[in-house]
Amino acid sequence: MYKSKEDRDIVISKGGGDGDGDGDVASSSGKTKILHPPIESHWHLPPQDKHRPSSSMSNLGLKTMIKFRDSFKKLGGSSSSISSNKSLKTVLGGVRDPKDENVVECFRELLFLEGQLPPQHNDYHTLLRFLRMRDFDFTKAKDAFLSYLKWREDYMVDAIPKEFKFEEYEAVKKCYPHGYHGVDRYGRPLYIERIGMVDLNKLLQVTTLERFVKYHVSEQEKTLNWRYPACSLAAKRHVASTTSILDVHGVGLANFSKPARYLFMEIQKIDSNYYPETLNRLFIVNAGSGFKMLWKAVKAFLDTRTLAKIQVLGYNYQSNLLDVVDQSNLPTFLGGGCTCSDYGGCLLSDKGPWNNPDITEMLQAISADNNGVNNYEENGNFDSDEGLLRNIKIKALEAEFREANKKIQALEAALEEAKIVLKELGQQVEELRSTPFEG
Repeated sequence: MYKSKEDRDIVISKGGGDGDGDGDVASSSGKTKILHPPIESHWHLPPQDKHRPSSSMSNLGLKTMIKFRDSFKKLGGSSSSISSNKSLKTVLGGVRDPKDENVVECFRELLFLEGQLPPQHNDYHTLLRFLRMRDFDFTKAKDAFLSYLKWREDYMVDAIPKEFKFEEYEAVKKCYPHGYHGVDRYGRPLYIERIGMVDLNKLLQVTTLERFVKYHVSEQEKTLNWRYPACSLAAKRHVASTTSILDVHGVGLANFSKPARYLFMEIQKIDSNYYPETLNRLFIVNAGSGFKMLWKAVKAFLDTRTLAKIQVLGYNYQSNLLDVVDQSNLPTFLGGGCTCSDYGGCLLSDKGPWNNPDITEMLQAISADNNGVNNYEENGNFDSDEGLLRNIKIKALEAEFREANKKIQALEAALEEAKIVLKELGQQVEELRSTPFEG
């Protein structure tokens, strides 16, 4: 099993918090757990080397190169900083930690040689997230990854963006205020929910719990495949997780009804099992005494690593939020300066880099020329990737050769048995022919 190093991981022990016990992140067994730092911390843009010649952008094509250069200039960036496909990969995929890259490659080979790595899921960051989820234990990470693949097939996740139409979107927003709104100071998407204003009875009149869960999955897919790449381009560094804020003003035990429990458990299961390591931090604000009683029950369903990312705050939370989110990206109801009046409110706007025309143009150009952003990240004509793929192909061919040899040996053995049977049959035929017929 891959062993994490002290300079990369933080060991969580019991204690901390704001005095209310909310920082208690030790496991129920009393054992300490490993909390990996934010997933983006592994990759930072390297200092620009002004003397390095630009490499070819043949993978993107001339049209994409021009679009990317012009759009990036509009965003205030330097065209020289993304003048090569290696720089583009750095922005979208980040600079990889050599230790992580080595263990991901080993994990990738393991899955590939066992025939359990579909090409569309051969994504570096996806594999890394499942490894981190299971503390780099290959066996546990493989089980989690295969469970994820089966769920995607059974739930037909790939068809959701094309086939699932959530016509009740606006009606749902009115009785369940939630949405993405800008970014945090690092550049991660900011997600906000006003749990205290949820009207579950009205929600169930305009949609079903099953459709809401499917809508949640569609938003998770959009975040992975569109919001994170857009935020990466805007921040000019790799973004792979979300900062969330839950406003729980007025929430108590009475809010945790049977339908509410089902919705919470289903979404929690999906997020934890199939979208691991995508939560950067979660701030729960306006937590009164009623919520703190509820929180004692709710946190029993959350794993240790998730709990360590959650901070439960009372009514004086603004300074905590402003430490990680600029005031311009905070709605007024959270102490910020944004109202999004043109959209009918901040949680209806879906404000963020993913709706910036210059950024969306870049992403569309990349997707058109490379069959998707993730494919470009993984197959962008880089020596390390080519070497990895060549190594995987060699090992796969060797495995096929061994398997073919076994089949040939089995066929030869079967042929020998057939020869013996035929010889015995021939002897029986000769005996019958030589025996006089007595009629």
